[in-house]
Amino acid sequence: MKILALTIMVFVILSPSFAAPTTVADNALGAACDAKQLQPCLAAITGGGQPSGDCCAKLKEQQSCLCGFAKNPAFAQYISSPNSRKVLTACGVPYPSC
Repeated sequence: MKILALTIMVFVILSPSFAAPTTVADNALGAACDAKQLQPCLAAITGGGQPSGDCCAKLKEQQSCLCGFAKNPAFAQYISSPNSRKVLTACGVPYPSC
């Protein structure tokens, strides 16, 4: 019983050190996938306007991350929206096929 309690205590103490990172090095250039980098695109995606040059540059940087963002419930609605497709097309970024 003491060994079980000790094992549980060690697990509880060490488990926070194995937490998942908030960004993931997932794209081909080695840059971290960070949805915050797509902030310049928010107005175009939510409002339907033309994307800025900064938006297009960030989309191209984060292109390999789009499937990961699409699978995240916090971002899926933005990636799958009709305006998102328009922004991707205007920036010359293919829509992700996950």
